[in-house]
Amino acid sequence: MISRFLNFVPNTENLLEYTENNKSPNYEYIRANNLKIESQKLKGRLIEKGFRVKDTILKEVFKVEKTKEEEANNTEESRKNNGLPSIGSTLEYLKGYYYIQDLSSCIAVDELEISGNNNSMTVLDMASSPGGKTTFIAQKMNNRGKIIACEPNSKRIPSLIFNLSRCSVKNTSIFNIFGEDVGKLAMSFDRILLDAPCTCEGIIIKDETRKKSRNLKDIEVCSNRQKKLIQSALHVLKPSGIMIYCTCSFAPEENEMIIDDLIRNNKDGNIEIMPLKYGVNGLTEFGNHQFKKDISKTKRLYPHIHNTNGFYIAKLRKK
Repeated sequence: MISRFLNFVPNTENLLEYTENNKSPNYEYIRANNLKIESQKLKGRLIEKGFRVKDTILKEVFKVEKTKEEEANNTEESRKNNGLPSIGSTLEYLKGYYYIQDLSSCIAVDELEISGNNNSMTVLDMASSPGGKTTFIAQKMNNRGKIIACEPNSKRIPSLIFNLSRCSVKNTSIFNIFGEDVGKLAMSFDRILLDAPCTCEGIIIKDETRKKSRNLKDIEVCSNRQKKLIQSALHVLKPSGIMIYCTCSFAPEENEMIIDDLIRNNKDGNIEIMPLKYGVNGLTEFGNHQFKKDISKTKRLYPHIHNTNGFYIAKLRKK
């Protein structure tokens, strides 16, 4: 898997340095839940407790950095010595004031162009558990309109319900169905988020097993399912509606090739690839594949360049 990255990941040597040294990030991202607290007020509360909290490109998202002592020593032990709990066990976290969520995931939701003033907007989250993106969508909607959250694995639904409850989300209905079956709901949607199941190569810095636990067969299996999911999403997207397709994978087979295949096989020609604000341009070619020109409007985020999980985002509008 690592050898493949040399063909399409920029500055691969820096990524390899992280993976070879098993160097974990010295920060975590949190997203303020504005249904319960203003972003800057949350920041102030955490700083008062002793956390090192920094702004990011999104006003709702903060980077919580480790202290030099925490980096040098055992993190949990250092926090206890400083009187600090872990970022996932503060009173503010338990009260639902924030969600621990990577900046890359938050960017995907931000690109949905959701307005809290639209009471009639209907949004589909096709793979919703454990609820990070769903709760952010609800926050963007100010608990108005409707969210349909799909989760095929019944064992993951309790954690989804818990997070929706913790974050005071009130506009969401959960369906225990596969994303491929969303047409059975007999609904159409203004916005769709498809955070597609993938090989998760992008979290390789946090999980070194991704270097050896995935192979080309895994990519093929994921790619085949992703094609079915995005076609199902297209069928239930309203005209002028916006769909975000994203993965936490580096593999072109799960990213640019999925969008290129969708565009080439869409006989109606009614899909427009829209520009995105953050990241480096999507690939224009891979191996013997030459992608459609507009594929470059999609974006990639890299751990060693953007300080996020590895992530791919495509923004599509139905004409």
